Amino acid sequence: MYVLVVSLAAALLLIAAHLIFRRVGRDYERQGRLTPFSSFLEVVIFALHGMASYLFLDSDLGHVRPGSPVTILAIIAMVVGLVLLAMAMGGLGIKRSVGQEVTALKQSGLYRWSRNPQIVAYGLFIFGHALLWPSWSGAVWVILYWLIGHMMVRTEEAHLNQVYGQAYAIYCSRTPRYIGLPKPAKRPGHLDAE
Repeated sequence: MYVLVVSLAAALLLIAAHLIFRRVGRDYERQGRLTPFSSFLEVVIFALHGMASYLFLDSDLGHVRPGSPVTILAIIAMVVGLVLLAMAMGGLGIKRSVGQEVTALKQSGLYRWSRNPQIVAYGLFIFGHALLWPSWSGAVWVILYWLIGHMMVRTEEAHLNQVYGQAYAIYCSRTPRYIGLPKPAKRPGHLDAE
């Protein structure tokens, strides 16, 4: 029965995310930014995912072994994830973070290493949280986060490409979508041999 409930919850979250990001994409296309309602929907889908931890993770603290390498790794991942998330959101600003404001393309700070440091940082927190209660359903919860985050990223990429064009293409060519080392910018007209 638990497998059925987890599967149903996962399917419902993915369907809701798909519908929400279709709506978000339409707002970006029509208005060039998100409406307050679409921003709210984005927050809601991630909040629903967070609340689903009660279903996907065993929250009995009796299973957590203080001082074990896994617990230490989990706590480090969670703390580092939250610090990086605060840095990414602080560097971008709240209005830009929720699609309400479109100004210059952010390419410095954490955005030099990742085009989506907020997704990576919160993903690190989610991973650490799931490590405290390792289980197959916890793995499903982590995968759900990445799928929902990727839906959001794809929607934002289409918007950023529309708004910034060539500047965004150059940024994408040198900065990883999620995590990695930045590459040197390609010179205009320069072709790589493949």
